[in-house]
Amino acid sequence: MTDSSEWLIYRGAGEPHDGMDRLPPPPPWRDFAGRDAQAPGDGSQDRRLGAHRHLAELHRPGAEELEMINAALYLRRPLLVTGSPGAGKSTLAHSVAYELGLGDVLRWSIVSRSTLQDGLYEYDAIARLQDVQIAAQGGYGGAAGSPGAVDSIGSYIRLGPLGTALLPSDTPRVLLIDELDKSDIDLPNDLLNVLEEGEFQIPELQRIADRLPDGEAEVLTADGTKVRVRDGRVRCRAFPFVVLTSNGERDFPAPLMRRCIHLELGRPDHNRLATFVRAHLGDEAARAGDDLITRFLERSRSELLAADQLLNAIYLTDAAAPPSRDRLADLLIQRLDRPR
Repeated sequence: MTDSSEWLIYRGAGEPHDGMDRLPPPPPWRDFAGRDAQAPGDGSQDRRLGAHRHLAELHRPGAEELEMINAALYLRRPLLVTGSPGAGKSTLAHSVAYELGLGDVLRWSIVSRSTLQDGLYEYDAIARLQDVQIAAQGGYGGAAGSPGAVDSIGSYIRLGPLGTALLPSDTPRVLLIDELDKSDIDLPNDLLNVLEEGEFQIPELQRIADRLPDGEAEVLTADGTKVRVRDGRVRCRAFPFVVLTSNGERDFPAPLMRRCIHLELGRPDHNRLATFVRAHLGDEAARAGDDLITRFLERSRSELLAADQLLNAIYLTDAAAPPSRDRLADLLIQRLDRPR
């Protein structure tokens, strides 16, 4: 590309053209190609998994951060991490999982409608009823393992991220409960008993436990694997390393605060942002975007900005033609500076 007009895919000229043929690959965090339509989950964590692992390798926590993380590990208490967007709250969970060899991070992204039930398990009673009706019409007659049989109920139960983290194992899982401050007023209090006791019940299985083979039912986990649950109870052996993140947009009830180790992260500095950019876009982009990182930090002193916005700016200015790069960067910085 030699001039800014060649960078434009959509030209606003009202004439069809082959601009889509020149569209470059998407940013790594927006690459949907190759997704398996049959795979469980929304794929968002898979798309960012490589960057998370790279960030985990590069992450170098400060002294206070180290102390609070280790306190949570020693005490088997949840770690409540508060900080602005891009401060490294999610990275912390991935860094611990990576360094201690605790496997993939289980992630529960909180929205305003999230309930404790969503985190523990879901039971699709409607699907089971429909399958029972279909099986009856097909003449299965309630044979063992058919939708109408008692031992089939586990096929309609899927553990959530919290429920999966509480499965008994010799080593703890890492669970990221992301952006808890987006939840409704009840969820923080609802979490208290589960986080204190490290167990929960599945009433749908408890009611029929005496009719199940050995009292066990096979259910699906948030990882997509199958496990056996006995007597409708899930009880951890090693309490998971739970990281609850918050952008500091609300206060949490005192009982929750007493049961958590609280870590407050300051705004990310230049080195942390450069590491963030390097993990997602590579060393060259981090070097080329150094000036933009500095300007981003200056703007963020007066505005709450997200590191994802910085990634967008660096990616686009790197893709733009040289004559328009500075102008595009200025426009993006101005957009970043506007209240969200």
